[in-house]
Amino acid sequence: MSASIPPDRIVDFDIFGPVQPGDDCQTFLVRARDSAPDVFYTHRNGGHWVATRAREIERIQTDYEVFSHEVMSLPRAAAIPLFPLTLDPPRHAPFRRLINPAFTPRATAALEERARRVTRRLVDRLAPLGKCEFIEDFARVLPIEVFMSMVDLPDGDSPELLKWTETVTRSSDIAARQGAYMSMMGYLGGKIAERAASPGADLLSQIVTGKVEGRDLSPEETMNVCVLLLFGGLDTVASMLGFIARFLALNPTHREDLMADPALIPQAVEELLRRHGIANTPRLIRKDVELDGVKLSAGEVILAPNALVALDDRVVTDPMTVDFARKPGTPMGTFGKGPHLCPGATLARREIRVFLEEWLARIPDFRVAEGTAPVMEMGNVSGVTRLELAWQ
Repeated sequence: MSASIPPDRIVDFDIFGPVQPGDDCQTFLVRARDSAPDVFYTHRNGGHWVATRAREIERIQTDYEVFSHEVMSLPRAAAIPLFPLTLDPPRHAPFRRLINPAFTPRATAALEERARRVTRRLVDRLAPLGKCEFIEDFARVLPIEVFMSMVDLPDGDSPELLKWTETVTRSSDIAARQGAYMSMMGYLGGKIAERAASPGADLLSQIVTGKVEGRDLSPEETMNVCVLLLFGGLDTVASMLGFIARFLALNPTHREDLMADPALIPQAVEELLRRHGIANTPRLIRKDVELDGVKLSAGEVILAPNALVALDDRVVTDPMTVDFARKPGTPMGTFGKGPHLCPGATLARREIRVFLEEWLARIPDFRVAEGTAPVMEMGNVSGVTRLELAWQ
């Protein structure tokens, strides 16, 4: 920690803190931002800085020489190596090229067809019931079935994998997170050995047999890439679907707009993604730097919640309002920025669009079930963990 942090820059803020009833995780961040300096320090989770405005967050996302990706989760003591996410350029690009082919427009177009088949099957089963627990019954099924097909892993393994993923992304318990990480490594160890001996056409095989700058990956590098792949593929779209379903359940006018004009759905996807950012990623400060008039020291950590880029009222008009007519190009940090822009962004957009098209066609008038309230958790990745829906 800096030798002398101005007292007015110290704020009691916990990224794992509870979300108040009626709020969502993004409102949690906005409330914290509006009651604190633009850049402040908290002693929680090992002590770290927090940036809350688009200008500073976008600099942190792109200036990797000062703000390194080496530390990408809090508390810092629980940070784990995840390639290429925790690598800075130029080391980052060769590992990124291992996974890029799986997320090209052509590849994701093929996956969209699978997503549509899965969505129709789920909606056919749920529609007659008049209710569901959306996270368990849908959000954790659609993207995960698509992802498990990409890596050719059994669907039956997904519940255990999900449990480990949620612990790593949302728990502040260092021991629990390290235990979940070790469990994931243990699971992957056997799968990596199988693919090395008999590779297939799946993404896991492509990583195991791939090369970086003309050489084979070391066992540690292979494991780091595969662990990141599972953590990212199992949680992010499922989390986003939960926020979007909650919003539409609470805002019938927006649902009606989409049903009246389905051509709005692609831009609605962008607006819903803008409003519901989920990643809260820190960086390791490599060089002494001044940010918002305060000096930050090399070796410290700073948190840059991606959601706050699009929710900054200094750069976005009425940012908390979901407006399907909002002009394209509105600042959005949902998928990051710069060389670490999320490779799965195109697939995520396709899966969310398929959800809106297929769900609204069969279950147009849904709501949060009476007597229930959505349950959300903050963390390195924000998420809705329970959402009871009902319909006629």
